[in-house]
Amino acid sequence: MIGLAKRALRYYVTKTGKAKGLYKKFCHPTGYEWADYLARWGGIYSVGKGVWINPGCNIPDPSLLRIGNNVGLSDCTIFGHDGLIGVFELSAGKQLDSVGAVDIFDNCFIGYQSIIMPGRKIGPNSIVAAGAVVTRDVPPGVVVGGNPAKVLCTVEELIKKIEERCEAYPWMELIRQRGTHFDPDYEPKLKAMRAQYFFGEKANE
Repeated sequence: MIGLAKRALRYYVTKTGKAKGLYKKFCHPTGYEWADYLARWGGIYSVGKGVWINPGCNIPDPSLLRIGNNVGLSDCTIFGHDGLIGVFELSAGKQLDSVGAVDIFDNCFIGYQSIIMPGRKIGPNSIVAAGAVVTRDVPPGVVVGGNPAKVLCTVEELIKKIEERCEAYPWMELIRQRGTHFDPDYEPKLKAMRAQYFFGEKANE
């Protein structure tokens, strides 16, 4: 009965765009499902193919955001405006506007709790690390991190480091068999093998 109610809610939300909060709370949409919803009903200027957006992602100005293909947005914040103009209106008697479009190009990942400020471009094949504050354009093919965000390394260098770490992991054959970045059928065994590798036997055993 619960499954039927969830399917009905999902159908209603995806067809009408309404009840967004209920959809997030009860249906727990995947990043791909949430990206599809936002692409249709979220007011984002444009969304490419193969995009996933965590439901915790904060996009206050969706009409000023353009997303390319194969982009992942974690629980980050992407601003298209600067709220300080409200203060200036009273303190300095100025009627101003401070906005800027954010352009995220193909094959990018925006990490957890990172902040993209208005008017920034995230170049293709780049990564914004968790917690970074992006105040300048990000060049293509690099990893940026820190506040303000600076180039840490190239994506090619990061891939090489990850490949080197993977050589020691005893579960890599499972990863290759899995054939995708996530498969619930493989997760229990992968979790057990990872915990065993890093921590050894459970403390209560």
